[in-house]
Amino acid sequence: MVIGAAVVLFIASFLNLASIDCPTGVDCGRYETNAWDTLGLLMSMFLAGVIAAALIVVARALPGRKVAGLDLGQFGVALAVFALWTAFWTIIDMSSAGAGMILGLLATIVLAAGAVASPLVGVLKAPLMGAPRPQAPQPYGAQPGVTGGAGYGYPGAGQPYGAPQGGTGGYGYPGAAPQPGQPGQPDAPHQPDQQSAAPAAAQQAAPAGDFAPFWFAVPVARPLYAEDGSPTPIAELAPGTWYLAVEQRGAALVAQTQDGRRGVLQDTTGIQRG
Repeated sequence: MVIGAAVVLFIASFLNLASIDCPTGVDCGRYETNAWDTLGLLMSMFLAGVIAAALIVVARALPGRKVAGLDLGQFGVALAVFALWTAFWTIIDMSSAGAGMILGLLATIVLAAGAVASPLVGVLKAPLMGAPRPQAPQPYGAQPGVTGGAGYGYPGAGQPYGAPQGGTGGYGYPGAAPQPGQPGQPDAPHQPDQQSAAPAAAQQAAPAGDFAPFWFAVPVARPLYAEDGSPTPIAELAPGTWYLAVEQRGAALVAQTQDGRRGVLQDTTGIQRG
């Protein structure tokens, strides 16, 4: 919707802004102007709308990107509304609007409506088909270009925080335990299965000194606070990026960002463990 409105707006910039009644036999071509002949209107309405659409699409394809602390999507919405504001008052001030101005006004109406409705209407929140999916980062210390995707952090199999580590064999065991009666396995007397305990109980039983650093990702953007307890966040953890947990403090985690900064993640609910 937003992309289509931007295309129509760009086409309208080449059409006549005003309608002129030309007498028979008089060449009125020199009086016909479009948006490219009026720099102020071109930048504040036509190109502003195209730039707004581009910012909204980039924000949808690359969520969490900011410029000078401003979210690209929010800036795009504001620019789309400004383009509509300019188009409305410009056409009101005209005595006889041309095809370019009328089509431009309609395009800015659709553009602003789509930009404002995108974060509010559930159907319009669907991800773009062309939006790239975050690639699986490589294990810590691996060289770029080796098996696994490039990126920061260790993706692993994507376990929720607190889940047991290891393979399918159980907590702390990298393989499946041999079962009696399987081909190639000798029968063994039945013994109680000690790996059937809940993962949470196993985690609680582990002493605090056994904490090992691990990679994790947050489901939504969450602030990272300084280790000295300052209430001002020092960074923001974005979803789709892997961070390194270096220490556990009760229910909180001490995390390290890509640039080496360390801070306390107080809200660890729903994080995905690598």
